[in-house]
Amino acid sequence: MILNLDHTFTPFPSKKSIAFEQFTFSGGEPHIRISENLKNITEITVTHRIKSFNDFGLLLIAVNALKNMEVEKINLFLPYFPAARQDRLMTKGEALSVKVYADIINHLKVNAVTVFDPHSDVTPALLDNCKVIDNHSFIEKVIRKLDKKTILISPDGGALKKIYKVASHLKNYDVVECSKVRNVVTRKLSGFKVYAEDLEGRDCLIVDDICDGGGTFLGLAKELKAKNAGKLYLAVSHGIFNKGLNELSKQFEMVFTTDSFKNVKGENVEQVKISDVI
Repeated sequence: MILNLDHTFTPFPSKKSIAFEQFTFSGGEPHIRISENLKNITEITVTHRIKSFNDFGLLLIAVNALKNMEVEKINLFLPYFPAARQDRLMTKGEALSVKVYADIINHLKVNAVTVFDPHSDVTPALLDNCKVIDNHSFIEKVIRKLDKKTILISPDGGALKKIYKVASHLKNYDVVECSKVRNVVTRKLSGFKVYAEDLEGRDCLIVDDICDGGGTFLGLAKELKAKNAGKLYLAVSHGIFNKGLNELSKQFEMVFTTDSFKNVKGENVEQVKISDVI
């Protein structure tokens, strides 16, 4: 059985979803009341899209409610793991946020935690009983819609390891590496570079795990076009898009993402359901 804490997110549509009541106390605390009899149910998977600390709090109390109902095995399906990008200390006084979230999850002592395309190897290393779903099936669905001579673009050094694994999975796709400079204090981006002399008019697909504001991809788009790129496409596993899609739509023929973080709509965006890539 499945407990989908986000009613608009059903990554396992074939499995029965557990009914529950969710509300927030006047002090701001999330609360849950499971309205089904779970007697003799030994294993349940809890799914959630965590976009705030209250979402995370709802997850925690949901696990507690299931334990109070004597469910023996509890699995978590959290496709976008919160704070995964804050996986190293860059400046003095920062928190290692991903470890904070992981430590709390580990304290729950659940049976397994499944994440989709984590930002780095740090998240699965910190989580107990972690299962990782890579982005191969997602990118395979995307690349089938594009020209067979499309080049895979790695936006920075952090994406290199994963993009070469994707290329190996797809077979016969070239990879071009790129880089950028990020000021760790101001977070501003500069110094975008494409390590290719001439892209010969070939279409390019930038592949990455997260699109937040989109500054990385907008900066790279200009450099790719300066290197004679053809049509530009973007595929990101987790679409946050905190600045919307208008500017990205001006540079990219299509933006591909999944529903791991939220549901998005737009003329130049195509969303693949997580249920279709796991």
